Amino acid sequence: MLSERRLQVLRAIVQDYVGTEEPVGSKALTERHSLGVSPATVRNDMAALEDEGYIAQPHTSAGRIPTDKGYRLFVDKLAGVKPMTAPERRAIQNFLDGAVDLDDVVARTVRLLAQLTRQVAVVQYPSLTRSTVRHVELLSLAPARVMLVLITDTGRVEQRVVDCPAPFGDTSLADLRARLNSRVAGRRFADVPRLLEDLPDAFEAEDRGTVSTVLSTLLETLVEENEERLMIGGTANLTRFGHDFPLTIRPVLEALEEQVVLLKLLGEAGDSGMTVRIGHENAYEGLNSTSVVSVGYGSGNEAVAKLGVVGPTRMDYPGTMGAVRAVARYVGQILAES
Repeated sequence: MLSERRLQVLRAIVQDYVGTEEPVGSKALTERHSLGVSPATVRNDMAALEDEGYIAQPHTSAGRIPTDKGYRLFVDKLAGVKPMTAPERRAIQNFLDGAVDLDDVVARTVRLLAQLTRQVAVVQYPSLTRSTVRHVELLSLAPARVMLVLITDTGRVEQRVVDCPAPFGDTSLADLRARLNSRVAGRRFADVPRLLEDLPDAFEAEDRGTVSTVLSTLLETLVEENEERLMIGGTANLTRFGHDFPLTIRPVLEALEEQVVLLKLLGEAGDSGMTVRIGHENAYEGLNSTSVVSVGYGSGNEAVAKLGVVGPTRMDYPGTMGAVRAVARYVGQILAES
């Protein structure tokens, strides 16, 4: 374990390097920070930090920069994330409050995160596997044609047109709508098939074929929409950090085009805690020069999806973590109220 003083020196190196983009020397550290020790002691501490792999000398200058290991310790020892100011919180709320539907919420969230952090923002759509049914609506389009509308607790809306094997009257349709919602409203998607398996038996023989067709369409909709989706924005922000990527920015851009890679980076949606993956902690080689900060969001206590940012390892971790957490909290509130 590092002593508190050497941890303080490491914090100062990270803060200065993130702020100035220049390798940090002992003289600059003692001038900028109240470390309470002589420059010679700071030099000794920096030598020890380098021996232990927390900082490195990029070239022959006297300055040092943090390594992935150094950033990791810095993040792990953070006393707290940087809170958003009152004007920033109001701006987040005002920007997201204008959203008209789930697609708009996700699109606005991506733009907002990219602007706040000046990194690449990634937002996962709420997963239906972790969603619950809010309401199922059935509308008659023709004697033997029905519109099925599935509404989730996260505001997601799925519509399907069902061609029925026989005409289905308004009274029967209203009865099916009522029975459907009494069984599945407020229930998890995973539970729906079991809850509906004997529903056709509750109807007259001539209506059972149509009831089964409607239920099959509903269950197919649940299966089809289990595919994970996400939205990405702010990729152009990476061009501001060209010198942070040792060879070329191309591997990073290629990785960002791979949806499967991004979903793995964000992690399991059910995990609502803050996750910070730094440099080589990212399994995908093209992202070894980046850090990923992600957190879960949802309409209740459990996360239904993840959002986060991707940027160079030289990032403002306290500020980025604060912005990601604040945006996730507001998105969760919007979903809860929608």
